[in-house]
Amino acid sequence: MPVTDLQDRAALVTGGTGALGRAVVRRLLAAGARVHVTWRGERERADFTALLGKDAPAVVLHRVDLAAPADVSRLFDALAIDPGRLDILACIAGGFTAGAIEDTAPDDWNRMVAINATSVFLCCRAALPLLRGAGGRGRIVTVAARPALERGAANMSAYAASKAAVLNLTYSLASELRGDGITVNAIVPTIIDTPANRAAMPGADPASWLPPEDVAEVVAWLAGAGAGVVTGSAINLARG
Repeated sequence: MPVTDLQDRAALVTGGTGALGRAVVRRLLAAGARVHVTWRGERERADFTALLGKDAPAVVLHRVDLAAPADVSRLFDALAIDPGRLDILACIAGGFTAGAIEDTAPDDWNRMVAINATSVFLCCRAALPLLRGAGGRGRIVTVAARPALERGAANMSAYAASKAAVLNLTYSLASELRGDGITVNAIVPTIIDTPANRAAMPGADPASWLPPEDVAEVVAWLAGAGAGVVTGSAINLARG
């Protein structure tokens, strides 16, 4: 994959304090972008800040509930002032739950829809005025999941449905924004090698799992000029 140059680009990474989000933030910073990152919990903010080190001046943190319309509106109002533009929206924030449908509480369903789908809808909706001003460099990258492509998955009804909404929203926005200089694409990874996944699946062999850095490389490529003709795609990611 070619080197990505994002010098002087402004990016927003939702969920940038998580395992995949951190890798995406680091990759965008390495390519020259100034990165804005959302956070909610104080501990995640503190851990993330400690990891930034010398890159801290290039990152701006925003405390946001991504499923709350008022919070998201305030976030993008702030971005409209400083830096006054946005080139890249990477919707990395998300969550997972599993269980048979009779064991899936309505609160579980609502949480999956909120964190996986509503957050993407609200951020894309609010980002458009800024992305349209990016001079043909506007990029939206979302994170879908294999069950969204494979007609669902047993014991993952809430998660699979919420990620299917993300994927369909990605396709719809790509069609809607064609001609606006904004590309919209989804990555569809297999299991990512994160501490949370290792804790949730202690008996699994992570040898075939995806390193977050490899996933971040694809996100950075989609954010760059080299992927300017790629839109409306669901890009499957797996180790060969």
